[in-house]
Amino acid sequence: QVQLVESGGGLVQAGGSLRLSCAANGRTFSTYAMGWFRQAPGKERVFVAHITGSGTDTDYTASVKGRFTISRDNAKNTVYLQMNSLKPEDTAVYYCAARRGGRYYVTSDYNYWGQGTQVTVSS
Repeated sequence: QVQLVESGGGLVQAGGSLRLSCAANGRTFSTYAMGWFRQAPGKERVFVAHITGSGTDTDYTASVKGRFTISRDNAKNTVYLQMNSLKPEDTAVYYCAARRGGRYYVTSDYNYWGQGTQVTVSS
């Protein structure tokens, strides 16, 4: 069982930055690939970014490439999402998730989810 707790969300003006954190319990954190997803009001939850267990490979949805950076610190059991040049369309609840196997961009392939943290970008 993996428990995930996100933090770092908030209200920011367009063009600003936020860094989200996701802390995991347990001693097997490095064996899980981690993903960030987001869900805007009235919309489905969608893939944002992914990082492998070792941290050597990352993937991003096209709309955040060059603005967001995913990273992890396995010694601290934490994954991060640095978000720069934020836009109003980035407003959503952001979730981190953990998986073993499956496809990094598929919501249902993730085994564990955090409770989410709200990010609001004002224009």
